[in-house]
Amino acid sequence: KDFIAYCEEALAAEDIKIGTRKHKQVVIDAVKTYGKLKTYGDLTPKNILAFDRWLHNGERSDVTIYGYHKRLKKWVGELARLDEIPRNPYKIVSVTRGKSKERQPLLESELKKMRDYPFDGKLERVRDLFIFSAYTGLAFCDVQNFDYQSMTVKEGDLVFIDGNRIKTDTKFFTPILAPAMEVLKKYDFNLPKISNQKANDYLHLIQAQLGIKKNLTFHVSRHSFATLALAHDVPIENVARMLGHEDIRTTQIYAKVLRTTIERHATALQGAII
Repeated sequence: KDFIAYCEEALAAEDIKIGTRKHKQVVIDAVKTYGKLKTYGDLTPKNILAFDRWLHNGERSDVTIYGYHKRLKKWVGELARLDEIPRNPYKIVSVTRGKSKERQPLLESELKKMRDYPFDGKLERVRDLFIFSAYTGLAFCDVQNFDYQSMTVKEGDLVFIDGNRIKTDTKFFTPILAPAMEVLKKYDFNLPKISNQKANDYLHLIQAQLGIKKNLTFHVSRHSFATLALAHDVPIENVARMLGHEDIRTTQIYAKVLRTTIERHATALQGAII
């Protein structure tokens, strides 16, 4: 029987958010590309381990690969419970989560360097999308879905984006800071369209041209916004609302890297001690 067809049918039947559905579809697409887990008979411990090795040969992190297995494990386990396969290979195979790499946001000086660099063509457009995200906090899919007319409100001198995240459907309310507004005006308030994969490919070229010793992906822009806000003493509860985080503990992950903020506050604390 066709394992990929089963996964697609199971996914279609799940009542889940759009973002979660997209993440699960990515796993199915990876299985299709791998091409060696086609049938129920292919679901053996040996083949699962081979799939794991194939995933690790790409650019995916250990945490991302663990997520792939976590989603696949559910569907494989269901087949075992239905006696469609003789045993659940994940009962035998052990897949470790590993550790996520420490996030490396861009500093304000690095963002300024990126803004000022004379890129052209596709590199210029991807740079501009990155800058828009870095000064609004929007994730890539939300940037691509952004509509100025229907998603913004003006409060005082600032324009805010009032919307729902595609990934989690949580609400966010975030300012369009000056560099992001400059990007919008440049494109007559209609941002360029591109795939996430292509954007990340071009970001690697941008990284090389700028001489930045950090692995640039589009998510780094969102992370840079969070750390920028926290570094300027925006309360973490407000940053969580700007980013559309359901749980403030997610926002606290970004706060871990703010050594400069700790140093500044520690200096102020030292000066206050009698």
